[in-house]
Amino acid sequence: MDNLTIALACVGGIVLAGVVAHGAWQARRAGPLRPMQPPAPPLEPREPVLADVPLGDNPAEPSGALVGDEPTPETLLIARKPSVRIDALIDAIALLTIESPISGDMVLSHLPPSRRAGTKPFLIEGLNTETGQWEMPLPGRRYGEFQAGVQLANRTGALNEIEYSEFVQKIQGFAELIGALVDFPDMLDAVARGRELDAFASQHDAQLAIHLHARMTAWSVGYIHQHAARHGFVPGMVPGRLVLPSVDDGAPPVLVLSFDAQAALADDPNQAAVRDVTLSFDVPQTEAAAEPFSAWQASAQALSLGMDAAIVDDNGQPLSPQGFAAIGAELGRLYEALEARDLAAGAPVTRRLFS
Repeated sequence: MDNLTIALACVGGIVLAGVVAHGAWQARRAGPLRPMQPPAPPLEPREPVLADVPLGDNPAEPSGALVGDEPTPETLLIARKPSVRIDALIDAIALLTIESPISGDMVLSHLPPSRRAGTKPFLIEGLNTETGQWEMPLPGRRYGEFQAGVQLANRTGALNEIEYSEFVQKIQGFAELIGALVDFPDMLDAVARGRELDAFASQHDAQLAIHLHARMTAWSVGYIHQHAARHGFVPGMVPGRLVLPSVDDGAPPVLVLSFDAQAALADDPNQAAVRDVTLSFDVPQTEAAAEPFSAWQASAQALSLGMDAAIVDDNGQPLSPQGFAAIGAELGRLYEALEARDLAAGAPVTRRLFS
């Protein structure tokens, strides 16, 4: 083989290697953006779920040092797990009277297996003979009377006659087992109250959402996680859902960042291309003191810059600073209307109604 042939072979090899490298670079460029560094091990999901949120009210903070015996498991349960109390604002309340106090253990053994009437939850509370406080029945306590409240409305609609009848049937059965007499509210009055409350809730419910749409290259799941983590988001309980947690334990997240769940469940999430994520918050579920609107706007702007995304509404139209200002003004009026009804955003009773 002469020198010219050898030289041409070498040049051809170099050109071929260049073509292969260029093709690989183009393929990588066309794929979804990946994290700059290997993603850190996934954080433990922080999003509260319904099973983690017991029913009842927040217990009062202790006013002084604890003295006396060590706290019992039941005492610790009360201290650590707030409950949502029966509230005449959103519940139809039945009163149960008994001749003499009975134990919490007996009550617990006779509670209805399901505390739902159709789509409406109901609560049963006992009046603690020692503290004089209404509470969810607990073992080792004694109770002198009881009350049961069925929710008049929630996001599935108003309490109807069939649901109310189911509530009556379940509470009457419970009352017979513990030897109690029940005084139920009038069904027609309860249903009418439910319809009125549902009408108010429907007019004052709001879940604000905007979209971040990739301007150029699609994103990988890891890329989304990396940028969201920089702004305080952690994995939620559902694939394709990241949350900005509340500072209060058990409270709903302040913000939710969601994208295609199928991409999150892909065999190789970093190969799944995502072009759109939704940033939202639930107005009635989030207290105004947490400043969810400011966090929503700031997170949208920060993520749009970091991920090269356009901020658009449901119709794909860009959302300007003036648009955010108009939404903020409407939100202020909504907060005022909820507070005027004693249903301030983020309050336990409000969260129950808008659930």
